[in-house]
Amino acid sequence: MSYNQKHPNPRVIVVGAGIGGLMMGLLLGKAGITYQIFERASHVKSLGALMSINANILPVFEQLGLLEEVENISLRNHGSSLFNYKMEELGKVGIPNYQELTGYDFLVFSRPELYDILLSQIPKDRISFNKRILSMRKSVGGTRIYCSDNSIYEGDIVIGADGAYSAVRHNMYKMMEADEDVAPARDIKDMAMPYLCMVGTTGPMDPEKYPQLKDPLNHLHHVVGTDTYSWTVITIPRNRFCWSVMVQVKDQAAAKEQRFRNSEWGPEANNSLIEEVKDFPITFGGTLGDVIKATPKDRISKVMLEEKLFETWHYKNVVLIGDGAMNVMQDAVVLVNCLYDLKDLSPESLTAAFEDYKSQRYKEAKKQVANSKLNARVSSGQV
Repeated sequence: MSYNQKHPNPRVIVVGAGIGGLMMGLLLGKAGITYQIFERASHVKSLGALMSINANILPVFEQLGLLEEVENISLRNHGSSLFNYKMEELGKVGIPNYQELTGYDFLVFSRPELYDILLSQIPKDRISFNKRILSMRKSVGGTRIYCSDNSIYEGDIVIGADGAYSAVRHNMYKMMEADEDVAPARDIKDMAMPYLCMVGTTGPMDPEKYPQLKDPLNHLHHVVGTDTYSWTVITIPRNRFCWSVMVQVKDQAAAKEQRFRNSEWGPEANNSLIEEVKDFPITFGGTLGDVIKATPKDRISKVMLEEKLFETWHYKNVVLIGDGAMNVMQDAVVLVNCLYDLKDLSPESLTAAFEDYKSQRYKEAKKQVANSKLNARVSSGQV
């Protein structure tokens, strides 16, 4: 696909080189739109554990010619099993005929491997590292971003793909205040009481000790523990497990401290939490400590899981995409389509494009936030 010469070719700044930022760059490139990704880290952080995608986004990967690559890193999932802390099965959830109904499989895999696929599609000169955004200012030619290394860049459009604690969102609010405009009060409040999640992906394990690893179908086992803990262990290709531990943070002061310490995916001081959970049993035999020991330390990370639906998605030539891998990829598809249809770069055209994007995605985003909250409650034994 090449960009129609009758259309403008905006200079797009994408802030954040996570899955959302990479998908955005990939799609912008396919649309012939000039872009540059700015990432605050010094190098790629390919972290995380389990990820699943389905017919909601797989057609895009098929159109991009990447479906086979995604299938090669995946196992097909026909459902998940829920257990209590005594390892007694409580029930199963799934759609065994999902492929027949949708035309696509429900695929599960290790998140870093999808990241690597997307990264391989981005020219190296399209990503700039060590570019932490300090501020943004409106300019005659668009918007300028000011980075911590004293560099300055200007774009016709700035896209915030930098997660729940978005520097772009923060600076967009400052731009609004400077113009004597105010974001809705709910947008600037703290997110709901969060969960702290520690995740990892093991190296190869012994399939004789864990025979479920031999199964061509995925096994996803979630345990509702006692008190504030729940944990999940999942089989993935090449005799490996993805695993996660979720801890509900019930104290507001503790929540604020965790927000400060764990505002992004990354190896943190995990030893204390590992000590707390290492003896928890898992359904495949043994304990969480066994799979944690089999996980490279630089592949263990913690993140805050918080849910919030923001009302302010854009301002002037600044626009945001959401958080959560499936959500951001869907956002990217819709937003790039809206940018492709731009007639010119006037403020009116940009606002109309951004409003079109929000109108297409808002209801789905609202539903996803509600579903995520419900899933968190179920998985922690609150429902």
